[in-house]
Amino acid sequence: MNARPKILILCGGRGTRAYPHTVQLPKPLLDVNGCPIVYHVMTIFAEQGFDRFVLAAGFRADMIRDFASTLPSGWEVDVVDGGEEAHKGDRVLSSRELLGTEFVVTYGDGVGNVDLDELLHFHRAHPGCATVTVVPLPSQYGTLELGPSGRVTRFLEKPRLDDHWINAGFMVMDQRVFDGWAGDLESDVLPALGHRGELYAYRHRGFWKSMDTYKDALDLESIAKTSESEHGQPPWLLSNRVASS
Repeated sequence: MNARPKILILCGGRGTRAYPHTVQLPKPLLDVNGCPIVYHVMTIFAEQGFDRFVLAAGFRADMIRDFASTLPSGWEVDVVDGGEEAHKGDRVLSSRELLGTEFVVTYGDGVGNVDLDELLHFHRAHPGCATVTVVPLPSQYGTLELGPSGRVTRFLEKPRLDDHWINAGFMVMDQRVFDGWAGDLESDVLPALGHRGELYAYRHRGFWKSMDTYKDALDLESIAKTSESEHGQPPWLLSNRVASS
């Protein structure tokens, strides 16, 4: 299988943790460094040759449609309104008819320099019907390393916890994931796939960050500006080698 799969981007939530900036604005349309965060997400894919998108909308779907009308003409973009109260599992299911035998599902507010060809190769090499990209858990706190007597030997400012992995989106799925599909994506569908032995994890150790709050949007903007001044691009568009240098 060599065709580039379609990219389903979840854009329907209300973004309550980014209140009050999301009272009338879907969180994927919050500005980061001059354009909506979902545009940055789409650019990650387009830069690697994936330019067929489905935007799974809900809250203020009209604004998502207006945004879609401004995108590059070379991109194929469909918008599906799954309803304001739908959860992520319903939004994926509502978009099923527009997706091929293999497709990617990701969030409209999470960016990372994931090697998509490598991700697809990993997915196609295992027998499961779904792959989720995982990253080391970023701690929101600074941590301390202690010696045997309790003496503090080292401070680490918000380290990555390499023994704990979290869902970063960038999920590859085959159509048979819909056999028995029920409930919310994270709390029901993915655990059920794992229980059946159908879910595999692709470990990504490069750049990744989600925009859960408005502070995250400000942090991402600062990160993007610093990276652009040093490398000419935000870190989610850089290779892992450059982004980690």
